[in-house]
Amino acid sequence: MSNIQDEKTDLTRRAVLKSAGVAMIAGLTTSAAFGTTASAHTMPTIGTQERNAGPLGGRLQGVQHFGLTVQNMDRAYAFYTDVLGGTEVMRDGDFQGERIHNTLLTDQEIEARLRGVNPRTMGVPDLKGGSQRLDVRFIQFENVVIELLQYRDADQPMGGPRSFAEPLDHMSPAFPRMMHICFHIRDDVDFNKFIADLEAESAKRGMTQVRANRVITVTSEQERRAAPAEANSNGITEGKSNGWRLIYCKGPEGEQLEFVQALGQVKRVFDNAREARQKSS
Repeated sequence: MSNIQDEKTDLTRRAVLKSAGVAMIAGLTTSAAFGTTASAHTMPTIGTQERNAGPLGGRLQGVQHFGLTVQNMDRAYAFYTDVLGGTEVMRDGDFQGERIHNTLLTDQEIEARLRGVNPRTMGVPDLKGGSQRLDVRFIQFENVVIELLQYRDADQPMGGPRSFAEPLDHMSPAFPRMMHICFHIRDDVDFNKFIADLEAESAKRGMTQVRANRVITVTSEQERRAAPAEANSNGITEGKSNGWRLIYCKGPEGEQLEFVQALGQVKRVFDNAREARQKSS
């Protein structure tokens, strides 16, 4: 790919990242957990030189998005939009070339050389030569953007079910480096019914991988499905987390999801923390 094309690809990706943050918040952890929209607040007026010499935290605007690499783009997109109700911000794709390859994959190329192996055997796509391509779609929720990424062979269509690398078989949340996406459920929603409806709606679309855990011990998928509705969530009623309700769930790509609801004491704790941070900003 020519230098001009590489520059265009790099600039396009930066534009994607910039435009996707239309509803980002300061203090994502608290707002994502409690569904409270962070109130707009004005940062103290300081000069550019002063800001660039100050603490790193003062140079941030919060979390821009969560990214999820998927095997089947259309399936993942349908789950996060049609099932969970997100809306598309934008999509772009066919990214290739030296600049974008180096931007995303330099560390993996170095690691492959240290191991003395072909990068492709480690699941490193060849965006530089164009044998593989990268597509992205950004999905907006009330207080966060999720980016879906798919690496595919150049001869595969955008959005298809065939990715460049095979998915990980084991996605235990206990693995170091493992991440998860947490969705907040509104205060007045029946949590247990929400989980049942989520699984039913996903199953209707053929997304049988969408499976929530149960708070009682089950030893088979049949037992998991037969568990009573009250086993669909864990309500914490004591200690510092009093008022927190949660369950972990696997998404259609095998990704780790969490659904939470926060009421009473724990909601006040996080609300107070958010307000204190805003006052100190």
